[in-house]
Amino acid sequence: MALADPAGCAKGGEDTNPFPDIIELNVGGQVYITRHPTLVSVPGSLLWEMFTQKNVRSLARDSKGRFFVDRDGFLFRYILDYMRDQQLVLPEHFPERSRLQREAEYFMLPELVKLLAPKLSEQNSLGDDPCQSDPEELSPGADAARSLSSATAALPSAVSSTVSGAAGATGAEGRRAGFITIGYRGSYTLGRDSQTDAKFRRVARIMVCGKTSLAKEVFGDTLNESRDPDRPPERYTSRYYLKFTFLEQAFDKLADAGFHMVACNSTGTCAFAHEQTDDRIWTSYTEYVFYRE
Repeated sequence: MALADPAGCAKGGEDTNPFPDIIELNVGGQVYITRHPTLVSVPGSLLWEMFTQKNVRSLARDSKGRFFVDRDGFLFRYILDYMRDQQLVLPEHFPERSRLQREAEYFMLPELVKLLAPKLSEQNSLGDDPCQSDPEELSPGADAARSLSSATAALPSAVSSTVSGAAGATGAEGRRAGFITIGYRGSYTLGRDSQTDAKFRRVARIMVCGKTSLAKEVFGDTLNESRDPDRPPERYTSRYYLKFTFLEQAFDKLADAGFHMVACNSTGTCAFAHEQTDDRIWTSYTEYVFYRE
């Protein structure tokens, strides 16, 4: 374990730092490894208070001995980055600025709170970079609707009415076209013909590839974004995966959202054969491509 025994660390006398130089943190289930000077770099902050005290045993720990903090594990990486050099650097189109500000308040980082606070524009209205509002909250056809509105203004009334009616029907549908690819790696065991206790398909993880906004629309809270948390809605990703492991559940969600499967492919290989039972372990990778008009 990377953490030193607190009792052993304290043998140098009363002024000896009871914390090791390298510290492991578990923040909301996400593991971080950093140096002790980083955690105490902002005097008066919550982390400074935690890691300058003498009673190490009073701090919560997880089952592996790592110091535990019950906060958002994904947003903590920006808190830790700020602790390293007191500078704020966020990804382009960062959609969780207000949530990060709340985390900065919790960790008692007033300067970071100021950097994240929306600024007052010259028109006395709140203004900030486009990260302040989640682009996903905008209507999918907002830009197209504005362009269509400008174009129909110059058309004869009969044609304009026809075009406006078609636009209204599109808006009522509220769904944009696009592709979503579902991929999974699975394994299964094929035993001897006389074997009765067959081992069925096991799916380790179901991956989702496609446009971020479409993936979030279809899968909602069942979508795990931990490997690509800052992807803007109009960008594409291949790093999302689902929190469940039933392919049919994914298919049901896609069908409910109006998607239809248009292609699929699969590969399989025999990983190894058991010497004593003759069981063969097969692994496979399969992709299903779905499309919505």
